[in-house]
Amino acid sequence: MAEKDKVKKRRHWNRDDTELTLISLPTVIWFVLFSYLPMFGIIIAFKEYKLSGGHGFLYSLLHSEWVGWKNFKYFFTSNAFAMLLRNTILYNVVFIILGAFFAVLFAVMLSNLRNKKGSKVYQTMMFFPYFMSWVVISYIVYAVLTPEKGYANAIITALGGQKIMWYQEAKYWPFILTFMKIWKGLGYGMVIYLASITGIDPSLYEAAVMDGATKWQQAKYITLPSIKTVLVMMLILDTGKIFYSDFGLFYQITGQIPQSLYSTVSTFDTYIYKAIQSSAPIGKTAAASFFQSICCCCTILFANWVVSKIDKDSTII
Repeated sequence: MAEKDKVKKRRHWNRDDTELTLISLPTVIWFVLFSYLPMFGIIIAFKEYKLSGGHGFLYSLLHSEWVGWKNFKYFFTSNAFAMLLRNTILYNVVFIILGAFFAVLFAVMLSNLRNKKGSKVYQTMMFFPYFMSWVVISYIVYAVLTPEKGYANAIITALGGQKIMWYQEAKYWPFILTFMKIWKGLGYGMVIYLASITGIDPSLYEAAVMDGATKWQQAKYITLPSIKTVLVMMLILDTGKIFYSDFGLFYQITGQIPQSLYSTVSTFDTYIYKAIQSSAPIGKTAAASFFQSICCCCTILFANWVVSKIDKDSTII
């Protein structure tokens, strides 16, 4: 009997498995080439990388001096580390909370529209900014905020106020960056939650209406509990990126981070980018990037663990 069971298990592979494997093969190859093979370069963070004359990258990497945690110590003890950590985490926390709130809010509002054509128009209009590059958006922001001929200053002076030097006043940028992030990503998050809402059994709403439930009560007791799993899943995934920042948002929108805004809008990603452009050793830059990756892995595992203690059905791992 044991031999027959083994034969059955061996024959379990069928034609559908072969077809699905072939379909997924391009994706597997892409991840191997661009995600897993480059992980070998992690050792740069533990070496003082120097090019060897007449040899290529791999030879130079393997024969560079091993410095252990020296690159990490340099990064952790730098004057900018505390500021970068603060900015990266606080910005992302605000983005996650407000992004989820407004995405769910607008998804619920659109799901209650009776005019379906109007709902489709609103969805398209709100989703359109997601496809725009931060470079394009940065020119729009500059046209609004440029001190000399910007629309914002034109309105302020027309109302009797004084012109604001937007790119020299750091206090305004946390609000500007938050608004731009929510505006650009709102449509994407809204569509995800709206798709979940459309999958809710309509009979639940019909029963609620017969019982005299208002729109707010329907949303509170039917819609929100029904999309809870998707909401928690999205929050866990967003938590996994809390040590990363949207480089285009912080670098392009601010006009490549002028010195007047440096301490307010700089994050790990912009720091690493500027370090690569400078004469800083690549090992120290790699250490900062590796630190990001480890922290993001830990945060997503921790968030998933916390959720598993509260509601196992909402975990992603």
